[in-house]
Amino acid sequence: MSEVAMRLSKIPEASGRSLFVHKYPLSLEAIPRTFSGSPALLASMPLELFLDLHSQPCRSVYIFAKKNSVPFELRVVDLTTGQQYGEEFGKISMVRKVPVLKEDNFVLTESIAILKYMAEKFRTPDHWYPADLQKRALVNEYLAWQHSSVRAHGSKVFWFRTMAPLITGAPVPQEKMDSAVEDLNATLKIFEEKFLQNKPFIVGDHISLADLVAIVEIMQPAASGFALFESRPVLSAWRDRVKKEIGEALFNEAHKTIFDVDKLPQVFENNQMLEILKPKLLKMFN
Repeated sequence: MSEVAMRLSKIPEASGRSLFVHKYPLSLEAIPRTFSGSPALLASMPLELFLDLHSQPCRSVYIFAKKNSVPFELRVVDLTTGQQYGEEFGKISMVRKVPVLKEDNFVLTESIAILKYMAEKFRTPDHWYPADLQKRALVNEYLAWQHSSVRAHGSKVFWFRTMAPLITGAPVPQEKMDSAVEDLNATLKIFEEKFLQNKPFIVGDHISLADLVAIVEIMQPAASGFALFESRPVLSAWRDRVKKEIGEALFNEAHKTIFDVDKLPQVFENNQMLEILKPKLLKMFN
């Protein structure tokens, strides 16, 4: 048994509680829950999506599935109590990360692969993942770039502003925070000037998977109170267009958990997951 698994086995929430217990008020009253779709879609076995909406990639998968009426059963994996390290989830994915898509014996463990799979399988509107070779290449270009840029730098700012004070009991050293903010600002400049330019969306006139993946990542530092839209009218206008295309109700539903950051102290009170997360945070200080 790994060190993490041994430590998690001592946490009641990780070892004694069902993996699929729902605890967040996100209008997901019934777990499992199957979302209706067209008769053709419902003829196939619904997907199982293992998600926690604290996670940016999980939000992209959730939004895409609901927006396109993909039939699925939601399985909530509570990251705050370490359910991803439990035996039950380990049988589904040895990677122990979310999101996970399961369809009978078929399992996918990467959000980008999951999004593309759903787009192809359920023949969602072409603008999401265009058949046109060059447009699809532009979507893929952004998806390949964002991991080490928007995702990496946005996540670091979020962690520094929210998780670090909880774990260490003190603010992040100012020079570390300044460096993280500088990296994020530089990344957002590239996002605006290279990927958005003067277009409504990344690939042109219509929303795509690239925009969906971008917005959930950019909303992460915004949820920590970092004012990244106020001085960026281009980025702000793009956000509003994406929100409109997704639908305001769905957009807000998917992001409700992450915007409740003021509840994190209560979530992590007497929670041994803080000790599990501490090494991850300390690596960011190196």
